[in-house]
Amino acid sequence: MSEELSLLMLTIDGESLHVPEGCSVAAALSLSGQDRCRYSVCRLPRAPFCGMGICQECRVTVNGLRRLACQTLCQPGMHIERINDE
Repeated sequence: MSEELSLLMLTIDGESLHVPEGCSVAAALSLSGQDRCRYSVCRLPRAPFCGMGICQECRVTVNGLRRLACQTLCQPGMHIERINDE
């Protein structure tokens, strides 16, 4: 018996991406081929680390609001932007 995988469409930094329903934003970033969420103060790329929201390394902007990628589930039409604090 086969189960059909349900996909939803969102954008990451303006690029459209289809991800499985129930996927976290952190997983969607990984599926995009570039799992970076932001840059450190030394301009080094930072990615999700703990997966529990404790380390705060996965900060992104979702629909204009700062969120933790590991704690946020993807929704259809969601707009995700990596944070480029200078």
